[in-house]
Amino acid sequence: MAMPLSSDTDKIALLALKDKLTNGDPHALPSWNHSLHFCQWEGVTCSHRRMRVSALQLQNQYLGGTLASALGNLTFLRVINFTNIYLRGEIPREVGHLKRLQILDLRQNNFRGQIPMEMINCSRLELGVNGFVGSILASLGNLSSLETLSLAYNHLEGPITPSLGRLSNLKVLLLGVNNLSGQVPPLLYNLSNLRFLSLVKNQLVGTILSNIPTGFPYLENFEGALNRFTGTLPSSMFNLSELQKFDIIGNGFHGPISPAIGSLHKLQSFKVGHNRLGSGRADDLDFLSSLQNCTQLQILDLDRNYLGGILTDLIGNLSSNLVMLYMGSNQISGRIPKGIGKLINLELLGMEDNFLEGTMPSSIGKLKNLVRLVLGRNKLFGNIPLIIGNLTMLSLVGLESNKFEGSIPFTLANCTKMERFYVNNNSLSGNIPIQTFGYQQGLIELYLFSNSFTGTIPSDLGNLNHLSILHLQDNKLIGEIPMELSACSALTELKLERNSFNGSIPSFLGSLLSLEILDLSSNNFSSTIPHELVNLTLLSSLNLSFNHLSGEVPVGGVFKNMTAISLTGNKHLCGGIPQLNLPPCLVLPLHKKHKRSINKRVILTIAFGGILITFVTFISIYLLKEKAKRLSIKSLSLQYGYVKVSYGELHQATNGFSSSNLVGAGNFGTVYRGNLVHFERPVAVKVLNLQTRGASRSFVAESKALGKIKHRNLLGILTSCSSVDYKGNDFKAIVFEFMSNGSLENLLHNNAEDNEATNLSLNLVQRVNIALDVAFALDYLHNDSWEGVVHCDIKPSNVLLDDDMVAHLGDFGLARLINDATSHSSNNQASSSAIKGTIGYIPPGGSVSIEGDMYSYGILLLEMITGKKPTDSMFGEYLSLHMFCNMAIPERISEIVDSRLLIPWPIDEQERRRITRRQNMEENLSEECVESFARIGVACSREIPTQRMSIKDVITELHAIKQKLSCE
Repeated sequence: MAMPLSSDTDKIALLALKDKLTNGDPHALPSWNHSLHFCQWEGVTCSHRRMRVSALQLQNQYLGGTLASALGNLTFLRVINFTNIYLRGEIPREVGHLKRLQILDLRQNNFRGQIPMEMINCSRLELGVNGFVGSILASLGNLSSLETLSLAYNHLEGPITPSLGRLSNLKVLLLGVNNLSGQVPPLLYNLSNLRFLSLVKNQLVGTILSNIPTGFPYLENFEGALNRFTGTLPSSMFNLSELQKFDIIGNGFHGPISPAIGSLHKLQSFKVGHNRLGSGRADDLDFLSSLQNCTQLQILDLDRNYLGGILTDLIGNLSSNLVMLYMGSNQISGRIPKGIGKLINLELLGMEDNFLEGTMPSSIGKLKNLVRLVLGRNKLFGNIPLIIGNLTMLSLVGLESNKFEGSIPFTLANCTKMERFYVNNNSLSGNIPIQTFGYQQGLIELYLFSNSFTGTIPSDLGNLNHLSILHLQDNKLIGEIPMELSACSALTELKLERNSFNGSIPSFLGSLLSLEILDLSSNNFSSTIPHELVNLTLLSSLNLSFNHLSGEVPVGGVFKNMTAISLTGNKHLCGGIPQLNLPPCLVLPLHKKHKRSINKRVILTIAFGGILITFVTFISIYLLKEKAKRLSIKSLSLQYGYVKVSYGELHQATNGFSSSNLVGAGNFGTVYRGNLVHFERPVAVKVLNLQTRGASRSFVAESKALGKIKHRNLLGILTSCSSVDYKGNDFKAIVFEFMSNGSLENLLHNNAEDNEATNLSLNLVQRVNIALDVAFALDYLHNDSWEGVVHCDIKPSNVLLDDDMVAHLGDFGLARLINDATSHSSNNQASSSAIKGTIGYIPPGGSVSIEGDMYSYGILLLEMITGKKPTDSMFGEYLSLHMFCNMAIPERISEIVDSRLLIPWPIDEQERRRITRRQNMEENLSEECVESFARIGVACSREIPTQRMSIKDVITELHAIKQKLSCE
């Protein structure tokens, strides 16, 4: 007699499942043991009333193994998400017992065999499987109750089986990213309930669009991109009244775009780029006037077609929701219309490779949200307008291959988020402006070549720690290569050819170990080739030709590869590898060498004596002056060129350290707002409480850390003071930039009324941006700073926000250099002194390490998404913020998210009560982005350090979320 199923049998089934999933490894899934109730096990969600397992979510783990047949005993299961856990074998037929199952997601595994017939019993199933090869199984057509079928991201080939046409209840069919071929079978058009059809990235052919309107009358989303479809866009296409997203990028469609497109009132995204639409005629763009009826339109992609005609001011009548407008690589002529400035929510504007002419309209300066401005390869002329400095969100500017003249506008310094700037092949002139690109510390690519720039290379380019490509060739630049470029350690390409640079080739170029291309040809460089260039192991192209170089050519590194170097036009070079056919370097006779050596020693002795006398004289004068200036109150500034400041000046700047100037307090001191005559903007003065144990060490640590590091997302130190106060007591303080929007802590945890009054309740986009800013700071500290730094105290109160809501990581009182931290940690593993940080954010074990910072950062992310502190009263011995979030992903993500993300601000109390949580999640929030954000936090705050996410992967994932938010 079969045992009745209950919560006890659920536990037995889970343990059997674990045994198969992990191949009996006792260390895998450590929370699946008897010390916790099974509803608290990792990835297990239970129903509240019966305490039966309702969801299993073990995605993205290295488990392996197979699926146990005992899975079929978990009869209350609604969700199974086993994506990317390295499963193999077959899907057990017992899955067919799970009649409540709604989602079965087994993607990114290595299953084989067929989908079991017993799954016909799963009447509400959404199926997502992969790992399968071969053709689509005809037996899938027997799963008549399926509403969602996802076979995307497999290695399926051959035709689409006609049996899928029998799935009459199907609403979602995802067959994208396979190698399917042939035409879409006619029987598929029987799926009249279909809402979402994805065929993207296959080898399908035929004229699919002529059948879609009659076959799928309720279609909302069609993805047919990257296939071999042909034909025209029939007018009947525009009768699909429910159509929201339409994507046929990268096919062979041709003909006109009908003005009937304006009847698609729900259209949000229209992507028809990389086809053969249009004929180059004047009426090709007539359909744009009808698009003003599509008031929900957000994305319009017309790239790489044959569209002709003149762009008129009617473009300003397009949807105010438009965020992406791509019209590049067509045959569009005329001027850029002033009406473009009406599209105030535009983030991406691409009109490159057309026949546009005239000046750039100043109305572009109204597009305050613009991130990418791409107008290259047209016939635009005149000055680049100063108004471009208003576009402070810009990350990419492409104005190359036009006829722009004049200088680069100095207002570009306002665009501090710039990553790529292309103005090559124009007629720009004047000096490359100083204090412009130096502010763009995230700049990756700078293309200024083929213009008429004069003067020297600005030294502030040395601030660009992330600069990878610097192309300045074919200009009229002079002078030497500035020493400051040695700080650009990420450079892969440095091209300075065909200018008038002079002096020696600097040896510091040999320290730019990422260099792959170095071209200094056709200049006036002289002296010898620095031997340090042999250190550039990644260098694949070195061109030093047509200069005035002399002396011996090195023989190591890139100089061993004849095809990788060019030295032509330097008449006085010698040596090198034999293939260069250079004359041997002359060796002086011994007596001449000896005589020259004696002469050198005499000269050096005289020179050294003169320097020594000068030095002693200077020191004597300096000490006399210092003695005359010495007072009872002394000030000590940092050693990096900062303005000195005394106790008296700080006392005056803060109104006597008045409580009205108090802005906060930390572990070791108190922070006041003040105004110093040396600085134009308000400052923050952190006064150390020297009675607190460790405060003096904190002062030294923070001064040492911040004195050597500089980054856009680190709190900038202005100066420091080590002196005595008016009572003769020791006094230490550090002066920082003042952050007008306070700390992340205040914005997350102040009451809702306060935030509403100040209009500073953080939305999801802002939280993602802040998370990215902090991630950039950590990446710099851990990987790019002069000496790697571990922060040791990452928490919301140490994240400060400036006028533009850019986040700055501060409070380095506990910071340690990575080498010091590693040594300290290895020698003091059992010492409580090794534990640094704040309760709730300290990693398990309290180690001082990069991984420890990642744990604290993960907790910070989870606090940002939930609005709950890790020390909240709801958390205790059996539940932490990490566990709370991990158990909620993905099914219950809406239950844990910060309620202020669910309600748009400002909103009155009556309205707030009327709107339900679920409605807001669907209407005002991308649940998928929230889930992804929470997943990053969970991955960073895992208990085992080696399993925590790296900061570079975090940046990649957060960029993906930001991109998705900008596209919705």
